[in-house]
Amino acid sequence: MSANYDDERHNLILMLEELDHRLTTITNDVRHTDETMEKNSEKIATQNENNEVQDFLGNSARVEIAAIKQAIARIDASEYTHCKTCGETIHPERLKAVPFLTQCTKCAYLAEKH
Repeated sequence: MSANYDDERHNLILMLEELDHRLTTITNDVRHTDETMEKNSEKIATQNENNEVQDFLGNSARVEIAAIKQAIARIDASEYTHCKTCGETIHPERLKAVPFLTQCTKCAYLAEKH
């Protein structure tokens, strides 16, 4: 692991811990571990809508968790600042803004166009 990215790695681990906590909370909310399911059809519909939102948030958290774990692995492999597509350096300000990015601006733009 490159000593230059110890702070970034630490911050990614903190982000990962926060997301793990959030995902646990979302999972418990969807499972209704602290409440009983309603019998009223209107309230059931509302609970189902809430479950869909929670499910979306949970899936988003899972995607972000995977990206953060990959970023930590890239730091450990000394590949953190290299674009996974072209191999060029990812601008430090770009990684500062979103520390789990895998592509330089050019490759991200091209990928978005396709």
